[in-house]
Amino acid sequence: MAAGSGVVTEAAARVSAARALGRALLGGAVMAGALGTGNALGGPLARMLGAEGYARQLLSAVVVSALAVPVALWWRAGRPAGRPLGLGPPAAAPRAFLRGVAVTLSCAVAVLGAGTALGWLHWSAPDLAALTSFLAGNALVALLLEALPEEVTLRGHAWVSLRDRFGGLLSALGTTAVFLLVPGASTVVQAGVSRAVGVAAPPVGFAPGGLDPVGYAVLLCVFGLTLLAARTAPGPAPLWTAIGTHLVFLSVNRVVFEGAVRGAGWSARAGADHIAVLVLGYLAVTTMVFVGLRVVSARGRGRGRPEGDGVPIVRNGDW
Repeated sequence: MAAGSGVVTEAAARVSAARALGRALLGGAVMAGALGTGNALGGPLARMLGAEGYARQLLSAVVVSALAVPVALWWRAGRPAGRPLGLGPPAAAPRAFLRGVAVTLSCAVAVLGAGTALGWLHWSAPDLAALTSFLAGNALVALLLEALPEEVTLRGHAWVSLRDRFGGLLSALGTTAVFLLVPGASTVVQAGVSRAVGVAAPPVGFAPGGLDPVGYAVLLCVFGLTLLAARTAPGPAPLWTAIGTHLVFLSVNRVVFEGAVRGAGWSARAGADHIAVLVLGYLAVTTMVFVGLRVVSARGRGRGRPEGDGVPIVRNGDW
């Protein structure tokens, strides 16, 4: 009887693990589908509404969030016994968001400042009006196109789906793996939707703009782990901390390393190797700060305990 029960328990555990993995992959599929569809429909919608330039980008971003976010929220609402997405109460969202912004921006400033002192970065003269305009416009598009939907579907739905079943380390690796699948899958969706609506289909591929696939994969892995560190930081609305981190990462990189091309009003010149070191460096420092905040909070409150992955977990009722 005991042996039979053990077999049943093991089989149930395998089924539970498979379901958790399946739900996590569905989160990635929703994000890839929304991103590919939004990018494909942006142009046709803009022409239909007579929108151009920035309005076209914003339309694509709105479509992505409108497709991805409600689905993830609906799925999680159907699992009241599981962990919440991490959005927390509305009143806690601004503070959590600003925490992500403040930590990530301060780490970026410190590392990029060190790079400047070493002579790795050579800055243009800033145009404050152009910079302010770019940051405001880019923030809204980046939030709706990437930061909000990706965090809700990946560090939200996919993470908690895995965390309901696995320890922190396996959940982090699984979520990061799903994150790596999204860019390539979204180009497949975009190509299909583009053909369906009669517009030119873009090339299918993993790395955008001809970037080195290996380097891009490394960047996504490090970035994904940084976002998970933000997502698991102490506080009642940790997913908003990850959203703030995501938004700052996009904004800093687009100003500093792509500012001349994007007309951001400020930019820096640097060698490709130095750019890689600086970007990965400030992501690593950001990750360490969030992990440090988590450890300090756990020790200070006396509520942390090591789980299966050996990492202290803060029981704040929101993960």
